[in-house]
Amino acid sequence: MNKSLLLKHILAELEHVYHGAVDAAQRAYETATDDENEAENKYDTLGLEASYLAHGQSKRVAECEADVIVFKKLEPLKFLSDNPVAIGALVYIEDELGDEQVIFLSPVAGGLKIKFNNKEITLITQSSPIGKALFACFVDEEIEVAFSNDKKPDNKKLYQITAIY
Repeated sequence: MNKSLLLKHILAELEHVYHGAVDAAQRAYETATDDENEAENKYDTLGLEASYLAHGQSKRVAECEADVIVFKKLEPLKFLSDNPVAIGALVYIEDELGDEQVIFLSPVAGGLKIKFNNKEITLITQSSPIGKALFACFVDEEIEVAFSNDKKPDNKKLYQITAIY
């Protein structure tokens, strides 16, 4: 797997997300400042709601911009089979059913999914449950990840690390 090409692909996707956030923030700002959204009475809150949305969108733009800046500094490190998982590692894991996932341990943008070389790659950060479990592990190690939600508060899943690049 060409790690430099992968990083360029991820960066392009992060920049696409950033530009989408900028467009959304611009639309929210235009809505918030539109003369038609001036309050006609004390119960008319459309303008106020639009201004809250514009503020939230501007914060999202700043977060996306910070993600791009941080990711640009990431070096394409080569991981060998005897290297532990760290930021910048592309990790292949397999669950108990034999389902494979490809994960990129990223400094930013956890949860982002991209397609690369006919594989879906999920970016995770070290602060996520699976990121914490994977960090500093080696090929062939098993990890246990605790996922909690309303339906299954103590849902745990086992994975085996099959490759690190």
